[in-house]
This record gives sequence, structure tokens and C-alpha cells, in this order.
Amino acid sequence: MKLRSMEEKISYRLFLMGFLGLLFTAALCIFVFHKAFTAQAWTGLEQEAELVSADYEMTDQQPQELTHFVTEDLRITLISQDGSVLFESATDQPMENHLSRPEIKQAISDGVGKDIRDSQTMGYETYYYAVLLPTGEILRVAQDAETIWSIYDSSIPAIVLSCVALMMAAAILAGLLTKALVQPVLDMTEDLDHIQENVPYKELIPFAESIHSDRILRENNEKMRQEFTANVSHELKTPLTSISGYAELIETGIAKPEDVQGFAQKIHVEATRMLQLVNDILQLSKLDSASETGSTPAMEVVDLLDVAKECVERQKLNARRAYISLSYLGESAPVRGSRDLLDELCQNLCDNAIRYNRPGGKVQITTACCRDGHCTLTVADNGIGIPKEAQSSVFERFYRVDKSRSKATGGTGLGLAIVKHIARIHGARLKLESQVDEGTTITVTFPTAD
Repeated sequence: MKLRSMEEKISYRLFLMGFLGLLFTAALCIFVFHKAFTAQAWTGLEQEAELVSADYEMTDQQPQELTHFVTEDLRITLISQDGSVLFESATDQPMENHLSRPEIKQAISDGVGKDIRDSQTMGYETYYYAVLLPTGEILRVAQDAETIWSIYDSSIPAIVLSCVALMMAAAILAGLLTKALVQPVLDMTEDLDHIQENVPYKELIPFAESIHSDRILRENNEKMRQEFTANVSHELKTPLTSISGYAELIETGIAKPEDVQGFAQKIHVEATRMLQLVNDILQLSKLDSASETGSTPAMEVVDLLDVAKECVERQKLNARRAYISLSYLGESAPVRGSRDLLDELCQNLCDNAIRYNRPGGKVQITTACCRDGHCTLTVADNGIGIPKEAQSSVFERFYRVDKSRSKATGGTGLGLAIVKHIARIHGARLKLESQVDEGTTITVTFPTAD
């Protein structure tokens, strides 16, 4: 389907409005003119009838005396009580009985009668006005007039030319007006970076703001995508370089037999780190796709206390290796969410708390429900803490407060970014409280499970 431009649509509709307005005006003028013409005709006949009847009554009431009142435009008829014609100015020939004529019937019953009869062939209308005289006779005056349509027939060429001229003027004005309306919109699109500053009409403000926001969002997404690609390349390059180096030493025989086992262990550690990084990247991409498409995973009622118990059970070995005391406490806290994603959220928070702690430290997972129905999952540690200036960035991808420590412990820098996405999918809020060398507490507040 071929799309029409906004300028064409506006021009067409303005022209159509002008055309319909012209038709309506013409119809209204015809109606008003016809009403005025008819009223004037009846008024004139009434006055003529009063004048003739008054003069007729002053004479000796001989029908032939009515000849003096006949004019070129005025026709006079005198009818007796039985309907016979006593006088007719239009002809000398005998005429039929007029008792059945509408105006005569009305005059006999009401004193005054009116009727209009037209000639389809001659294009004339005849106005009849009859009055009942004191003698019982009926005096009728009549006048021929061009019908309203015959009047317009004679002026059709002028009317057509006027309409054509008016419509041409309307078309030109519609085009000019449309161009004046549309051009500022076209000018607005020339500088999309500052489109919200060049809005010509207030109705376009939401549209311009939407375009501006969309451009900023796209630019930010593109920037994030580029940064993400660069970070992934950098993060993968480090373990791959180590794996390649150790493998080359073993392959070329440079490595001593007693060192081969150590090199193999280092290759295994770097491969495990790279595998964890790839898994986190895949999970983050999956969460990004869910956020962009607005799709949500299957939701069910999940007890955060069960999530905390399973998390402690899974992380028990890691905590023991790091000489960290890991525990949970709290009450049943039912929320509506995805069990798998909530398990991953708790695992990442717990893993971070263990990773950035000190030997002999503590990590505690707490679940609770507030009186307003909101449930919380809190992971607290007494580890190294996070500096205040870094607290607003810890949920960004690949951000590490202590890069050397993260590298030593195998962190990917994506754990808290995944936590942020999972919380967003569940409509939950994140709260971070931390003091350097005192520890960190992260609280996830979920909406009610209704």
C-alpha cells in the first residue's frame, strides 16, 4: 500500500473542508433566499388584495370595474359563492368552476386562502391569494414569478465560474497553509541530537522527547555493547594467554617433568575461570534479552528461607576453604518469582561475600517479612568492605573494587550485575550498606506475593 505524505493528507482535508463549506453555504443561501422571496411575494399579494377589495367595495361592485386594477404582472379573478367565475383578467373565455381550488376553499372557510402552483415547462410559479368579500364573493389576485430554480438556471454560468474560482483559491491556500504547517516539522528532524529544543508545536513535545530519549538509549546501549565486547575480550585474553603459555611449555618439553603437574593445575584453574566467565556472560545476555523483550520467566510462590538454606548448603565447601563461617537465619518469606533465578541471585551474593572476606570472617543470610507484606533477603559479611565512592558502581558489569583480589579469587566482575538484572525482573529493590574494613550488607526487598 502506497503511503500518502502528511502534507498531501492535510491539503486534501483542507480542500475537502472548503468544498463542503461551499456546498453548505450555497444550500443555506438558496434556502434563505427562497424563504425571503416567498415571504415578499405573499406580502405583495396581500397588499394588492387589500387595495383592490377596498376599491371594489367603494364602487357599485360591478365585476367589470376590476379592469382598472389589472396590471401587466397582476392577475385578478372574482368568484361567486357557487364557484363560478364572474371576472378573469387573464382571459375572456368562459372558465370552469373554481370552488375546488385550494385557495378558494381556504378563503371560504378562513376568510383568506393561499396556494402556489408551478409550471414545469415554463419555469414559472403562480402565487394565488384569495380573500372573502362581505358580499360572499371571493376576490383572488395572482402573480407569476420565476421559480427559485429558474432564477438559478439563468445564473448557472456565473455560479459555476465562481465555484471554480473559489475552489482553485481554496486549493492554493490549502497547499500554502499545509506547507507552512509541515515545514517546521521537517526542519525539526534535521538536527535529531537537539530535536527537543526545536519543537514547533507543543503537541509534538512528547514525540520529540521520545525520539531524544530513544537516541540517548541507543547510544548508551551501543556504548555499553562496545565496552562489554572490549571487557569480554580482555577478560578472556588473560586466561587464554596463561593456558597457551603453560601448554606451549609442556608441548615443547621446556617444562621439567616435576613442573608439569603444577602447570596442568594452573591450566585447569585458568580454564575453570574462563568457563565461569563464559557462563556468566551467557546468563547476563539471557537476562538482557528478557529485559528488552519484556518477557518474564515462569513465576511461582518461592520461600526465600528455602533459597537461603540451599545456598548455604551449596556454598559450605567454598566457605570452609576460605575459612569463612557461613550461616542463615530468619523466617518463612514467600515471594512470587522464578526459583532458578532466585537461587542464582542468592548464590552470587553469597559468593561475593565469601570472596571479598578475610579468613575467620562471617557471612550470614537472613530472610524476613515486613508488616506491609514485603519480604527481604539480606546477605551480610564482615569483610573488606566497599569504599563509598565505589558503591554506586559495584553493580556495573566487570567492575571490581579490588582487581588484584578479584583476579586471585577467580571473580568475573559480573556477579552483582546479574543480581541487579534478576532483581529488576522480579520488581525488587537493592540496598547496599558498606564500610571499609567493617563489612558489607546487601538487602533485596521483594514486592508482595499477591
